[in-house]
Amino acid sequence: MTTSDLPRVHIATDHAGMELSAHLVRHLSDQGYEVIDHGPKAYDALDDYPAFCINAARAVVADQEAGSNALGIVLGGSGNGEQIAANKVKGVRAALAWNLSTAQLARQHNDANVVAVGGRQHSVDEATALIEAFLAEPFSDDERHIRRIGKITAYERTCEVIE
Repeated sequence: MTTSDLPRVHIATDHAGMELSAHLVRHLSDQGYEVIDHGPKAYDALDDYPAFCINAARAVVADQEAGSNALGIVLGGSGNGEQIAANKVKGVRAALAWNLSTAQLARQHNDANVVAVGGRQHSVDEATALIEAFLAEPFSDDERHIRRIGKITAYERTCEVIE
């Protein structure tokens, strides 16, 4: 994969993931990724992460709708709240990754466009490996996965379940 093939990366965090986020911005930029940091800009133990994560998720969708290759990263202590916030954005499929398999399968099977990682759950090296695995893994384009994602997308549009 050349640097021109790399996705643009939108990243956001809460206070618990700020150290990891700063590391990932540097590390991924050094790898050739264009990284856009959606905040926060300063540590605040009482910050409200939803806006940061929603803004990153919205940017991923906007880039994808414009035909650009883009993925997102949302970080927190556990990654759960950040994943929930990102998933409120229409067109986002955010997956919580806790090991290499879940990071890769999120892309392979679910075409996830945002990954959530808990900064307090992993060392910096472990979290970096999860992020790298997610960013590098392509969607399988398998018909069964396309069909299932289509059903999720249809529900998102209509609020009707398709069997």
